[in-house]
Amino acid sequence: MSGPVVLEFGASWCPHCQAIQSDMAATLATHPNVQHIQVEDGKGKPLGRSFRVKLWPTLVFMRDGQVVSQFVRPSSEEIAKGFAEL
Repeated sequence: MSGPVVLEFGASWCPHCQAIQSDMAATLATHPNVQHIQVEDGKGKPLGRSFRVKLWPTLVFMRDGQVVSQFVRPSSEEIAKGFAEL
């Protein structure tokens, strides 16, 4: 994929994933050029395994198909840092 992309691995029922949604929404609103893709992850799902996802949420920040940074159960500061790195 070209341009800035954030992959968000998690599950809709996960309380840790739900906890970051307000920070993600606020940050995405100020970065309209960033494509956000939520990936419903789970046991045996190959895409999550290819990014070594072990805990949710895991955010993978990519630019032009290359991983720039990756955060597991990110704080609001880490979310902001990931967007700044894009």
